[in-house]
Amino acid sequence: MPAYLSEYKQQYNKNPREANLTWFKEAKFGMFIHYGLYSLVGKGEWIQLLDTIPLDEYGKLQHRFTAESFDAERIVLLAKNAGMRYITFTTKHHDGFCLFDTKQTEFNSMRSPAKRDLVAELAAACRKHGLGLFLYYSYAADWKHPYFYPPEAGWKSARPAYRDRPEAYLYREPADFRHYIEYVHNQLTELLTQYPDIAGIWLDPIMGYYSKPDLFPIAETYALIRRLSPHALISFKQGANGEEDFVAPERGATAKVGEQLAAAKLAAERNRDKPVEICNTMQRPVPGTPGGATWGYNKALDGNHLTAADIKRLRRDAEQAGANLLLNIGPLPDGAVHPEDAEALSSLKQ
Repeated sequence: MPAYLSEYKQQYNKNPREANLTWFKEAKFGMFIHYGLYSLVGKGEWIQLLDTIPLDEYGKLQHRFTAESFDAERIVLLAKNAGMRYITFTTKHHDGFCLFDTKQTEFNSMRSPAKRDLVAELAAACRKHGLGLFLYYSYAADWKHPYFYPPEAGWKSARPAYRDRPEAYLYREPADFRHYIEYVHNQLTELLTQYPDIAGIWLDPIMGYYSKPDLFPIAETYALIRRLSPHALISFKQGANGEEDFVAPERGATAKVGEQLAAAKLAAERNRDKPVEICNTMQRPVPGTPGGATWGYNKALDGNHLTAADIKRLRRDAEQAGANLLLNIGPLPDGAVHPEDAEALSSLKQ
């Protein structure tokens, strides 16, 4: 039984997933962490797409990724002392770079100067201190994988808008997308077997799914997760097919995207009574960026992070909405917690 569920042993023995969901609804407060190659650029996690950074140029960031100040123990204790009961960590973001030990691609932290599995380190620290760990996984966007669908197939953010299509991009027809799905399922299998006591899988971005729902075998993906980890919860923002355990809108309990699309309307209806987790970020919103703010480190926002008073207000708002609050930090290029975030969170000590 996962350590974070130790107080739910009796319920866990009867129904692991229900026990986990009970814990989640009572947890109320968690830490989101966006960290990856984009952190080295310091302009947010969408920078490859926004600046149309060439694949080869962006890939060179892997050779500079040291994560020398990424301290899982310190991060977990910072979260725990702030009253947070779980952490959600980016195992693979839209750029395709992985922060765990994977055999599916060399584009990962083990093959960088860091030579570290950051997911394993966080999992161990969470286990030690009794926190749950959700694994964020970019399911409906991958700017690196050769067989992810292109923008002309229906979603402008599916790929950076390169003038000439890179030779590495091999998608030609919908049948090709199955190569990507097989890659995803292999990686989810790795995550769920290498870190078996995680709290759940947190999928993103939902617009990539809503724009081409027929390409994604969502029921098959969910069945894989349920089979490998019966207790694990599943979230995919406001929902894909209604089989999610909770919804995770950005910045507001009722926030929605893609409402004009049939898949979005169906998901919202099926998930209207599900538990809610509002995700927000310590960096204040920047007009013109996707979602209104950056989640990965943005140097331009130094001096413009949330204070302890701001966090308390967000917690009150979430509580009044009957929702959890998942509050994001974007570690510095070397993996250290931003000092403004560390100060604000430390001020929340119980």
